[in-house]
This record gives sequence, C-alpha cells and structure tokens, in this order.
Amino acid sequence: MSQRSDINAAMARLRKIAPAGYFLALHIRFAAPLMQFQTYPVAWTDRYAQNAYALRDPTIAWGFSTTGSCRWSSLPVPDPFGICKDAAAHGLTYGLTVSCGPIGSRTICSFAHDKREFTDDEVESILDTVRRLHEITEPPESLTKAQQEALRCIAEGDRHAAAAAKLGITESAFKARLIAARERLMARTTAEALQRAKEYRLL
Repeated sequence: MSQRSDINAAMARLRKIAPAGYFLALHIRFAAPLMQFQTYPVAWTDRYAQNAYALRDPTIAWGFSTTGSCRWSSLPVPDPFGICKDAAAHGLTYGLTVSCGPIGSRTICSFAHDKREFTDDEVESILDTVRRLHEITEPPESLTKAQQEALRCIAEGDRHAAAAAKLGITESAFKARLIAARERLMARTTAEALQRAKEYRLL
C-alpha cells in the first residue's frame, strides 16, 4: 500500500469512529503542522478561526504538555474561554484528544462525537491510528542530489526542457526526478513538493 493510500485508509477509519468530525495536526514544527486534515462542521471551523481559539484551546495546551489520550470531559487543563462548551453547542458534544511524537515534531489530533463518549476500545483504535499516521508522515531526512537539483530548477522558473538541458539529461529523465521528489515528499504536485522541501529545510 502506498503512503497516500495508507493515509486515506487511516482517515476513513477515523471518520467512522468520530461521526462529529476530527482535526489532525501532524508533525507540528515552528507552531504549524506539516500536514493537517479536518472534517468538523464549517460553522465550527469558521467560529474557531474567527475567535482565534487555537491560541487558547485547552486540548492543544494538553497535547503539548503530554502524550497519550484524554477525553475532553477529563481535560486537566483550564478552559477559561469556554471553548469546549462552545464546541458542544456546535454538535461536538463529546471529544477526545490524542498526542504523540517528540515536542519538536508533535502530532495533536482531536475527535468529536455528538451522541456519547468514546469507548475505551475506540480510544485505543484512534490512538493506534494516529501513531501510524505520525509514523508514515515523518518527513524525509534528505533528498537525493538529483531530486534537489530538479526542484531547484523549478524554483528558479525553468521549464522542463530548459531544466533538462541545464542538467545535461533528457526531459523524460528530468520528469522522473520530479516524480521521485514528489513521492518522497508525499506531494500531489511539483509546487507542493517544492513548498514541503523548503519547509523541511531540504533545499
């Protein structure tokens, strides 16, 4: 199974367990996740953004303070802005946050249910799935010289034919290098691969 299909399968499992939605922030570095996915209702995501809740969210504070899992009803972190109560008013009545990975590349994910608390078995399943997602989305430590050269040509604005001529290779060989770079960086497009390579400090 490819990395992308592995990710898609994991998210499909999580959608079934968390009917009111989820937010996945994978490998948070320099205050931003390298990858994120969310299925919460639009009304809630809009309100969350408008109120800058991310800066005051007790689930995020908890996720940075420890690893493991915690139901929102048991969060040991204060919620002076009533974010959990506001979430419940938007259908995110019961929730779970899980956290894994080192502090410099922490993954923090939250899941919501509108009818009941998550069962212990569901918590274990979610935790296992998040740990798997953290593992398979680990950024590469490096790119090959050929992949770096190909991405740098694109960054400099070269078209494929010109880039191939500059590197002394065929255009098909140049395209193959770009495909390899996209696969290594789990990017759908060359532009996305270039952006991730910069974010990961690989160029």
